[in-house]
Amino acid sequence: MCPPALRSERGLMASTAGLTEAVLYDTLVNYLVSMARTVEGAMNRALDAIVSLESTRTSALPSEVFLLEPRINEMEIVIDEHAIRLLRRGSFSDDEMRLIVAALKITNDLERIGDLAVNLAERVVSLREMQGAQVPEELAPMASAVRAMVSKSLGALIFRNVEMATQVLESDDVVDQYRDRIFEQLLQRMTKEPTLVSPGLQFILATRHLERIADHATNIAEDIIFWVRGLDVRHGRGLAVRSEQAGQGEATSAGDSAITENSHVLDSHVTPACETERA
Repeated sequence: MCPPALRSERGLMASTAGLTEAVLYDTLVNYLVSMARTVEGAMNRALDAIVSLESTRTSALPSEVFLLEPRINEMEIVIDEHAIRLLRRGSFSDDEMRLIVAALKITNDLERIGDLAVNLAERVVSLREMQGAQVPEELAPMASAVRAMVSKSLGALIFRNVEMATQVLESDDVVDQYRDRIFEQLLQRMTKEPTLVSPGLQFILATRHLERIADHATNIAEDIIFWVRGLDVRHGRGLAVRSEQAGQGEATSAGDSAITENSHVLDSHVTPACETERA
């Protein structure tokens, strides 16, 4: 049986038949933002758990991540069904078509980030049972870089902000560099001390999960640029994406800096902030 919140979401989706086109497309964006916030919450819990491995304060976080996974999976299905329903209507502008295509791709990346958060939580459970497990020095800054990339990609989704999406694309190499350095440090430790092989392998897997989360955040940013500007910047194409014009207002700039820390600060403003524009 679906939880009440999910039944409510499906009920809302089922009642869209008589709604206007504007509401239908805004509903799709709101679904995306809701799923993105849930995924970010799961990821943040997993990151907090892995970087504060020995803290009793974070001991319950892996269980919370496991509980969020079914909801994330269900939200992916709800969004896909709503997007397909919009496609069946057969009448949309270029902007609306790009939104539907981007939404179908973004939900897949969000679901994968949710899966990777679960994988990280599993690493935490295993590491807590091992003796001599020491968190690599650069794991915390790597986690912070990944957290910022995901937060900016979700902020770009909420505000349709190409500047923030472009910043995500530029940050991917930083995460890769952290992964490589941590791997080399762990390899040296494991070579000198065989008892560190088991926890070392768990941390190597954790850095791989973090790097993959960053890759999915990059995919989301690319899809947002495609939705907003109609530009395909995948695989390094069209990287000279022009920044948002400076005259878009100080309020947006203040919101951007808040999102860099954590996009959950926008919870109470999601609906008015993510309305789509139409010709």
